[in-house]
Amino acid sequence: MGYQEFKIEGRNAVIEALRSGKPIDKLYILDGCQDGPINTIKKEAKKGDTILKFVTKEVLDRMSETGKHQGVIAECAAYEYSEVKDILENARKKGEDPFIFLLDNIEDPHNLGAIIRTANLAGAHGVIIPKNRAVGLTATVARTSAGALNYTPVAKVTNLSKTIEELKKEGLWFVCADMGGTEMYKLNLKGPIGLVIGNEGEGVGRLVKEKCDMVASIPMKGDIDSLNASVAAGVLAYEIVRQRLS
Repeated sequence: MGYQEFKIEGRNAVIEALRSGKPIDKLYILDGCQDGPINTIKKEAKKGDTILKFVTKEVLDRMSETGKHQGVIAECAAYEYSEVKDILENARKKGEDPFIFLLDNIEDPHNLGAIIRTANLAGAHGVIIPKNRAVGLTATVARTSAGALNYTPVAKVTNLSKTIEELKKEGLWFVCADMGGTEMYKLNLKGPIGLVIGNEGEGVGRLVKEKCDMVASIPMKGDIDSLNASVAAGVLAYEIVRQRLS
């Protein structure tokens, strides 16, 4: 499941890659170029988690491997997503109750990478992310995960609520993080479990939250009102680890 950077060059190839949903990390565009295809590329890139860099022709020429960049080069991270069944299989192979992270609306690649790293360290069997309104496995995510992406399977699903329903049939319980929930120390978080984390702004979406069996809050004493999503994921994950060990 390792990742390596690779380049896509030329206008049509880049438009095609953007439209097919390939995780593109950075897009280098010839500065000052304003024609139709380039404007289409900019518009498509804004829909995703893509960093735009406007550079000189010399820079593009230096980067180009084909010599036919036509004023645009995209850098992608290439690797495969796993399936949900691979994650369950991972738990079975280890002889452990499944422990899965499910992420709703995580749009920041640094947060996603940090959460995948936490999932790995806490012994989770995998991470599930939705196809829409979330960042995919870009190179930034891979770098931030500090190698965890090579060991922790990540599955991408169309509908998180439906996936939760299917996993309930496999015996999993679901707990989501929310400020208004029960203090995490008072909940029984043992057994096969799915930990659902949302982004700082909106938290977990209403439809997903309704599917959860428990809502856990992290006791906070400070003067600010919320933890970063990856920190919240870590705190809750380790309460689950503590309960599993006791």
